[in-house]
Amino acid sequence: MMKRIRVAVLAVALLPLGAFAAPGDRREDMERQLRVARLVELSAELELDSAQALKMDGIMRQFDERRRPLHEQVRDSAKLLHRAAKGDGAAQSQVDQAAQRAFDARAQLAALDRELYQALAQDLPQQKKAQLALFLARFDRKAMKFKHKFHERRQRDDKPRDDRDSDSRG
Repeated sequence: MMKRIRVAVLAVALLPLGAFAAPGDRREDMERQLRVARLVELSAELELDSAQALKMDGIMRQFDERRRPLHEQVRDSAKLLHRAAKGDGAAQSQVDQAAQRAFDARAQLAALDRELYQALAQDLPQQKKAQLALFLARFDRKAMKFKHKFHERRQRDDKPRDDRDSDSRG
């Protein structure tokens, strides 16, 4: 019971940070939502008090900043590879370099994941270290699904809409 109250208080304390932020792009909003969800779920999973949760949030934010350019590198390489796969001649000449940049960035992301775990687990007992490792893997999968759905919705919303309804009223 106390754990749920603590998580609810933490969520209420952190959500306004996103709600009152200057209007940014949708990606920043998505990242903010993921950060809050990650912290709330981690706090519940490890039964953290507010001070511990805020300490872990600070650590995770530092790693998020280091991860951002690597994610952008993977995303940019993927875009180029998609264009090349669709027959774009200019993109096809850059396939090998784009693939290598994506592999290198993903290897660096994996190393950062390891460092993040070590930084977060530093003062935890063994049982909570195990819970942390499982949580990070589980949340990473959940975040990937959320991002995929976000991008699909974004692409759908950004496509020009055809006006079939106006044609049928004709």
